[in-house]
Amino acid sequence: METARILIVDDNPEIREIIHILLEGEGFDIKEAKNGQTALELTRKFTFDLIILDIMMPGLNGYQTCVEIRKNSNAPVLFLSARTKDSDKTLGFSSGGDDYLAKPFSYNELISRAKALIRRYQVYQGKDSSDLSTPAPGGVSQKEPLIFHHLKIDEFKEEVTSGDVPLVLTDIEYSMLVLLVKHRHQVFSAQHLYESVWNEPYYYGANNTVMVHIRNLRRKIEKDPKNPTLIKTIWGKGYRCD
Repeated sequence: METARILIVDDNPEIREIIHILLEGEGFDIKEAKNGQTALELTRKFTFDLIILDIMMPGLNGYQTCVEIRKNSNAPVLFLSARTKDSDKTLGFSSGGDDYLAKPFSYNELISRAKALIRRYQVYQGKDSSDLSTPAPGGVSQKEPLIFHHLKIDEFKEEVTSGDVPLVLTDIEYSMLVLLVKHRHQVFSAQHLYESVWNEPYYYGANNTVMVHIRNLRRKIEKDPKNPTLIKTIWGKGYRCD
């Protein structure tokens, strides 16, 4: 697997330096940005496998920066912030973030979260060939595309199209959609979805994380996200695809 590139965005130079040294020691290629505007310029110039993003910054804050990043990049975003209320986390996920780590943080936890996000993203991008289906002779995938209403899911290419229009999904959204479509009519609780997609133990508040990602996914795949027909909410139980 090629060396992963990480962008650290924080207006505090000491925090940037600590994270830089920590992750560079793990073998990652590191870039830094002291504000949101610089971060956007770097995301247009380089491709990243992870963006670690502070929230409280002058000028563009972390939420605004993430919204802009999502216009040209699907790289996972890990919010790093002293703001720990559930409403802060929900806003972070609504902005397009993939994970949220509160300051002060454990170095080991930061490393493990970073590696998990990068691993999922690189598999999603097809950079980890050990996790892809073996192509048939001639380079054609042995897996048939999944057809679900107007959606076509090509698991070999990790692509989703609506009609002939490709959809831009994050790796979390893609994994969630594939899981629900493959188990059509099965109800998945928020805990089941979280543990299956994030590959982490369920925690208090993860229900909001799942809810926000479901809402973001519906915006991209549903013809009328306010009245979803593809991913239905089964009140008190969870979600299912019909």
